[in-house]
Amino acid sequence: MPKESVDTRLHTFRSPKFKSVVHEAIRFFDSTPVHPLPPKSRFSAGGVYALYYVGKSPLYCHIAILNKSTCSQPIYVGKAVLPGWRTARAANKSDAESLYSRLREHSRSIAQGAGLQASDFLTRFMILEGLEIDLVVPVEAELIRQYKPLWNTYVDGFGNHDPGKGRYKQARSEWDVLHPGRLWAKRLTGRSPRRKSIIEKIERLGR
Repeated sequence: MPKESVDTRLHTFRSPKFKSVVHEAIRFFDSTPVHPLPPKSRFSAGGVYALYYVGKSPLYCHIAILNKSTCSQPIYVGKAVLPGWRTARAANKSDAESLYSRLREHSRSIAQGAGLQASDFLTRFMILEGLEIDLVVPVEAELIRQYKPLWNTYVDGFGNHDPGKGRYKQARSEWDVLHPGRLWAKRLTGRSPRRKSIIEKIERLGR
């Protein structure tokens, strides 16, 4: 017989095995080699990646110090899914360079941003394919929870895209206020956050 009231305990699924698999993936991710941004050779894949700052900017010196001997503190974590992933058709897109293209896109954003250069960043990434491709979202989320990358959790906007014609009334992101230069961000006309407030927020984290 149908129940009239909902007991959420009877509908909540939990699996220690799932958590174990995600943690296994994180351990593997942390053991992968680092590369320049973008990597020197093209490759076809989707997956999860992290960017590491190793430059000399006073704004990010507390992060660079942590990455001096080994890349241990990402400044940004993201994912790149294959075309058709959400409709379970990604298996037919094995030649898609989603992950490599995303890293190249980030390299261009950094090169355009004032006070930054791509040579001050390194990247590591984990390729996910087959059944493991469905780990893209939970692994990205767990990396962000574990490392709290600055450009994910405290300074927003690095991963933003051009909103397109007719949508330029929105404000520039905190990242674009800190590092102006992306061509499409210059078209945004909304009231942007104050640069001084963003810098103060970052400095508090570095203390």
